[in-house]
Amino acid sequence: MKKRVVITGIGLLTCNAKGREDFWDALYYGVSGEKKISLFPTDDFTVKTGGEIRDFNPKQYMGPKGLRSLDRSTKLLVSASKMAVADSRMEITEANTDDIGVSVGTTLGSLKSINDFDETALKEGPRYTNPALFPNTVINAPASQVSIWNNIQGYNATLSTGFTASIDAMRYAYDSIQLNRAQLVYAGGVEEMCSQTFLGFHALQFLSGLKPEEEFINCPFDRRRNGIMFAEAACLLAMEDYHHAKKRQCTIFGEVLGFGYCFDPYRLNKYNPRATGLKTAIRRALDEAGLNIQDIDYICANANSTPQADKIETEAIKEVFGKQAYAIPISAIKSMVGESFSASGALSVAASLGALSKNFLPPTVNYRDRDPACDLDYVPNKVRACSVNKVLVITFGPNGSNSCMVLGKMR
Repeated sequence: MKKRVVITGIGLLTCNAKGREDFWDALYYGVSGEKKISLFPTDDFTVKTGGEIRDFNPKQYMGPKGLRSLDRSTKLLVSASKMAVADSRMEITEANTDDIGVSVGTTLGSLKSINDFDETALKEGPRYTNPALFPNTVINAPASQVSIWNNIQGYNATLSTGFTASIDAMRYAYDSIQLNRAQLVYAGGVEEMCSQTFLGFHALQFLSGLKPEEEFINCPFDRRRNGIMFAEAACLLAMEDYHHAKKRQCTIFGEVLGFGYCFDPYRLNKYNPRATGLKTAIRRALDEAGLNIQDIDYICANANSTPQADKIETEAIKEVFGKQAYAIPISAIKSMVGESFSASGALSVAASLGALSKNFLPPTVNYRDRDPACDLDYVPNKVRACSVNKVLVITFGPNGSNSCMVLGKMR
């Protein structure tokens, strides 16, 4: 018999908020995390703006000891885990630790650590590298440290699937609960802001404001859009067996109803203009959730302000939902939190849980000029009061990955 899986805790750090309530308030008031980058020099970059997490002090969440050898990704994720564990009101003990898991999506998290470690090895020789920094060079370091810092001894997994990684990590967590491998899993994603990752998106021409005639503007679905606001984030959510959560008498923010996935490679770093995989992923998510197109009250879109992706997503929604597409409100929270790559899906889930719990739809901010190719209801600029029962979360990327998730209000 299929188990019911619910979400009982949220911990996150974004460029516009720290913690669940702060995040929901920021979405409600349309607060953007856009700011000048201070983490590294931007003299050699055309774009100097991004979604940086300012005033982050890991000591506030992790205490003063054991931080020196940890990189930024790990500090962000472990801090988010501390919030998620507290928010879920889960007391982790020797008796239950084997029943708790960690599932994290991250793809770029170790780039800076690899660069720094190799730079020392090349300049001064391998014998002069700091061995304490070597663990940061492996992609599973942040997830492993979450288990270490919270005494979690159940399974620990890292998925590196790019833009969809945190939704894929949540699917892995969902399956592990269904298969009795865990009763509760802290699942989500993390990506840090560093010069190496910023350079990558800069070189691929993904960033807004790269061309001399273009302004930097993060405006999904708007005709003026010209690229992403690259951002960092960490988000973990407590996914739990319903009966386990009910026994603990904890707060339930929403229920996980289903997932849909389709790998549809097209060309290197190019979106499939036909959106074949995205449409398949949406349909599979609805099928697994046992829902019809009329059941979806709100779509939390992937839209990241790139000209092609936002248009493709709109067309996919119209093809799957038909005329019903015009009746479903859609918003792009990346207009506020930017494109945090592997972490972005988890942020969309956290935002959707706010919609389910607080009955409001986050706005798509910076929306001004209507694009004829993007003609749906994007909840422009202002929050909207709305009773929300079923939500579709969409994530996809130019690497061929397409992952969707359906959430429902707990009844």
